[in-house]
This record gives sequence, structure tokens and C-alpha cells, in this order.
Amino acid sequence: MSDGAVHLAIEGAVASVTFDRPQARNAMTWPMYEALEAICHRLRADASVRVVRFRGAGGQAFVAGTDIAQFQAFAGGEDGVAYERRIDAAMALLEDLPMPTVAVLEGWAIGGGLAIATACDFRIASTGTKLGVPIARTLGNCLSVANVARLVAALGRPRAERLLLLAELIDAGEALAAGYLLEVVAPEELGPAADALCARLAALAPVTQRVSKQALNRLLRQGLPEGEDLVRAAYGSADFAEGVAAFVGKRAPAWQGR
Repeated sequence: MSDGAVHLAIEGAVASVTFDRPQARNAMTWPMYEALEAICHRLRADASVRVVRFRGAGGQAFVAGTDIAQFQAFAGGEDGVAYERRIDAAMALLEDLPMPTVAVLEGWAIGGGLAIATACDFRIASTGTKLGVPIARTLGNCLSVANVARLVAALGRPRAERLLLLAELIDAGEALAAGYLLEVVAPEELGPAADALCARLAALAPVTQRVSKQALNRLLRQGLPEGEDLVRAAYGSADFAEGVAAFVGKRAPAWQGR
């Protein structure tokens, strides 16, 4: 299966970033994460861009997580720590973009896809969108503390627990009621709704937007605890190895709790 791509297009004050691997529901590969980081560095230095829109290609998914096949090369907990550090660095780059960011969701926003959406400032979705982190049902790994903090800030602890401990998915209606989504529209209205939101954001004071984002990010990260021991425990477990093998083998995992 192809490595996929992440494309950048700039039209006037609006930059559009597209995750392009529709045959795999835009599941992220290492080259796609590298491309996202490079795009964030480029956008950070471009004062002409006033808003950035993120969307998945194909109309079936925003991003359906990280490509699980890549985890087959992991040999222990340190590989998990290195992976989560890499994801944290990419999410921080996205979150720290000086201009407002909009995630345009349709279909699946799962795992790493939900992390990308949550690192954005605003999210709109089409009806039928599903969001979640079903790793307690699929892989037996975990999120970094930084990504857990973003989920709790955006959805509240009770919903974050449902996503992480019960492996539930929530629909667009619930995400809208929780304040996670700004708007939910019919699929054919998603593009125009995204255009309208980007136009509204691009017309406002960029310095106010930039410093307000920085203040919010500082509050979120203030006193964030160390969590690599938790990542090491999850990714170094027999359950994680079983979860990856089961996912790739298209069978149900047999959890052992060790």
C-alpha cells in the first residue's frame, strides 16, 4: 500500500492541507507525518496565511489513525516512547501555528486522526462522522499525556474516559453538544461551511488570534506531568504485541493483562 501524501495549497489568505491516502482511510504513515511537520514549518514562516484548513481526501475519512502495519517493527517499550515523542512533536507544531486552524471532518476521525483534529482550534463535521480512540479494543497501546490532556480539555474527563477506557466512538451530534464541534452540516454542505468559517477567521485581527492561541496553549501545557513510564508500560506489554498481531491478522485479540 502506498505511503500516501500530505498536500499543501494556498489560495489568498487560506492554506489547505489535505491528507491523501484514501485507499487506507488516510491512515498516517511515517512519510505523511514528516510531510505534515514540514508543512507546519513552512506555514509558520508565511505571514500571508491567515487560516489553515485540514481535510482528508476521498470523502470517507479525515484520518483513521496511524497505519498499524508500521507497529510490527516495534521491539519494546522504548519504540513506543520514541513514537509518542514523534507524535507529540508533530501535534505541538500544528497546535503552535500562529494562525487559526480548522479541521474539516467527514467519516472517520480515529486515533491519530482525532489527535490531529483536537490539536486544531476549530472543528466542523458532516453528519455521519465518527470520532474515537478505540485502542482498548484494538491495539492495547496508549496516548501520550499531552494528547490525553488535549482530549480532556476538549471533551471533558467523562467523555475522554468513554473513549479511552470503554473504546466507544461518539457521533457528530454528541461532539457538537459537547462543544468539540463548532458546526455539523450535511455532507454536500461541508465544503461551503468550511469556506465560510475560514473567511470569518481570516477577516479578524491576526495579532489577537496569535497571542490568544499562545495563552490557551500555555494554560493547557502548564504543569503537564511526565508520562513516558506509562507509554513504556503499554508499548512494552505482551498485550500490545498481541494487539498488533491480531489487527494485522484480522482477528480478535486475546488480552492477557501483561
